[in-house]
Amino acid sequence: MFVPLKGSWALIFGVSSGMGKETARALADAGCNIIGVHFDLAEGQQQAERYARALGELGVEAHFFNRNVAARQARAELVPVIRDLTSGVGPRVVLHSVAYGTLTSLLPAPGGAEDEAPAVTPQQLTMTVDVMGHSLVYWVQDLVKAALLPRGAKVFAMTSAGGTRVLPGYAPVSAAKATLEAHVRHLAVELAPQGVAVNAIRAGTTITPALRKIPGSEKLIAHCQEINPGGRLTRTEDVADAIVTLSSTDSSWLTGNVIGVDGGEALVV
Repeated sequence: MFVPLKGSWALIFGVSSGMGKETARALADAGCNIIGVHFDLAEGQQQAERYARALGELGVEAHFFNRNVAARQARAELVPVIRDLTSGVGPRVVLHSVAYGTLTSLLPAPGGAEDEAPAVTPQQLTMTVDVMGHSLVYWVQDLVKAALLPRGAKVFAMTSAGGTRVLPGYAPVSAAKATLEAHVRHLAVELAPQGVAVNAIRAGTTITPALRKIPGSEKLIAHCQEINPGGRLTRTEDVADAIVTLSSTDSSWLTGNVIGVDGGEALVV
């Protein structure tokens, strides 16, 4: 059954760029108020503030907070704010779209000097998996504890094909995505009695700032553009439209999945 999103709230992690940014716009277009969390330096923060104002011009409330999504202090500060903004109801939509981690290999490059092509450090690996994987669990725990994840809520986590494939320099992020997908499955089962759906969205190759940072991204872009059955790369709008559509129902029966939004790319890659 279709349920209008107008007047509801969305909590978006990674709201200042890529999938999070475009999904915020699509949800705002549907009348959903936005609580955005991002982690940017001065120039990025100014851009995020301008974007929040632009969303407000669509007739919704938009409140952005520049915080480290994985920090306990951020949750301690923001959960009460979320309670106040949503009048104690909580967000109808939660999107975890966090792209902050180390891009490197697990081992030093063969024949290269350690300082030129170092292996990933324990600190880098732990940080990447914590920010891009475990932080979803931390936030869901605190939202549930505060009774801010209502029946009918939809939780989405952005994953990628790199969670099951080997891409150069992607090893720590690949581990984080695999961890994230495991968390989605377990959260889906544990939240099913409360009528809350949890799914991972696996976007096709999409040109975003995060993709540009991956070593060899230009080669990957060219290859995926050539083989995608739809004749083009995935766009952030494709992902945003899917999330809006999936959020526009009270049903929690679609849950625990990795949902491909890629025009069939994963079928032929």
